[in-house]
Amino acid sequence: MTLTRQDCLALDAADPLAALREQFQLPDGVNYLDGNSLGVLPRSTGHRVAEVIQKEWGEGLIRSWNTAGWITLPQRVGDKVGRLVGAQPGELVVADSTSINLYKVLSAALSLARADHPERKVILSERSNFPTDLYIAQSLAAQHGMTLKLTTAEQLSQDLTADVAVLMLTHVNYRSGRMFDMAAVTAQAHAVGALTVWDLAHSAGAVPVDLNAAQADFAIGCGYKYLNGGPGAPAFVWAHARHADRFWQPLSGWMGHAHPFTFDTQYAPAQGISRYLCGTPAVLAMSALECGVDTLLAAEPHGGMAALRAKSLQLTDLFIAQVRERCAAHSLPVVTPATHGERGSQVSLACPRNGYAVMQALIARGVIGDFRAGDGTAAEPDLLRFGFTPLYVRFEDVFDAVTALATVLDSGEWREARFNQKAAVT
Repeated sequence: MTLTRQDCLALDAADPLAALREQFQLPDGVNYLDGNSLGVLPRSTGHRVAEVIQKEWGEGLIRSWNTAGWITLPQRVGDKVGRLVGAQPGELVVADSTSINLYKVLSAALSLARADHPERKVILSERSNFPTDLYIAQSLAAQHGMTLKLTTAEQLSQDLTADVAVLMLTHVNYRSGRMFDMAAVTAQAHAVGALTVWDLAHSAGAVPVDLNAAQADFAIGCGYKYLNGGPGAPAFVWAHARHADRFWQPLSGWMGHAHPFTFDTQYAPAQGISRYLCGTPAVLAMSALECGVDTLLAAEPHGGMAALRAKSLQLTDLFIAQVRERCAAHSLPVVTPATHGERGSQVSLACPRNGYAVMQALIARGVIGDFRAGDGTAAEPDLLRFGFTPLYVRFEDVFDAVTALATVLDSGEWREARFNQKAAVT
């Protein structure tokens, strides 16, 4: 049955998570469907960061490393993130960027593999993985005398062979929104003796994740997408307890030392995940990230990630159905899997021609998604991406977004010159 806008308003009125939207500062006239790239500003962030600047830094000065708990921010915020991804307290820390953390854990995984299985010479990853992951893997493959082999989700089982040292995957693919079964894929990797490194950039805060239950080996993730930590927010890093103390990660900075304030000239790694720290914590950025993570923890009394996931699937189901019905006259294949177990919290539409201009016309109408260029082939077309963050996206937002998309396509307004001038960030 076709849902009307009134039906969507009724769904919003009955939504048990609706009040969580009030945590965010959402501009009037903006329908924001790009939380998979940058989360919305929590209302608490400005006050908290001002407090850190004016009181903790301004008045407490250097004393605030102790009195305001700055020195333990990586662990404190890390434990909060851990509640969203199945990490035990003390197993996950917030630090640095996703790329830097990937360098740390992939280096550690390769060191483990070289010690236990020196004959293994392959890092296996997905061809459509996020480029920074592939670039870091290329660098480390060269350093370790290994080869980076690229596969597809469909070919993964066949390519997961006895020569693979590490399987490196993004849990939810940034282009398609396709989600791997982490536990099943990890079991496959372990069955052939390979270690796993998971990138949770499009998973943490978006879909339920249980790293320990999946028996994953290493994981990293992003703070500025679904965790709402702000542009360039610190990332996070996790290692399974069975691996955490075996090897140093290569960026052996002073915060990863067992006793940083002894100022010893010889490096001695901290126990557990704290050895994956490197430099001084970014206090302002971590304080902002903590506010973002708290917006997700506010869902715990309402069912937590399971409840958020249920709403996310409702939102994405509605969007897919509306696009197929109301934009049927236009070629917009849905790239994101229909099967719930294979879908993250976004929907990607293939737009073989003029995708950038279509998205710019949508943005001009107040509907913000984003565009991701393909390679010109049917396998990797240009994409229109729409992220559905159930903390603040409403069912009426979905209906209105499809109305705007249909209007842009039916009218051909995307052909206007102003929508065809590419900016630096797409």
